[in-house]
Amino acid sequence: MNAAEQARSIEYASKIAAIVGAFKGQLPDLRSDLKPWANDPDTRELVDPDSIDIGFHFPGFSRSFNCRSLLVQIRLHSVAEGTTQGTADAVANIVKAIGVEVVGFNHHGEQWHLSTINNWQFEGVAPPQANAGEKIKLCCRKIFQVFNPEPEV
Repeated sequence: MNAAEQARSIEYASKIAAIVGAFKGQLPDLRSDLKPWANDPDTRELVDPDSIDIGFHFPGFSRSFNCRSLLVQIRLHSVAEGTTQGTADAVANIVKAIGVEVVGFNHHGEQWHLSTINNWQFEGVAPPQANAGEKIKLCCRKIFQVFNPEPEV
């Protein structure tokens, strides 16, 4: 689902801003697109409501990334977490990131993709160069830090 549509609360908006900041911190020339999906019935049918989708565009073709645009899809899962407040039990829904998919596109279509659900390896006809790929993986790790922070001790 478009990130702009998922920014329904300050918490979500802050997390989306942190993710955009992480990518722009690694790749300052990127332009973010919080509505990468068209708003038509065919596209709406394919959109996953349990994801946050963000597009990023280079100013031109990036040789090190072998693409012109990136599509980042953050897969989410709602986890019920029980807490005790006085004598009543309360359940809070905590949303966690369970995976990230990043796809690199140019005018020929998909050039490569990376899935953190599988083995964190780039696959496709023209994967990014090693140093560029490490920047993308670093951004994926940041996404997990934003959505799945370590519990405070």
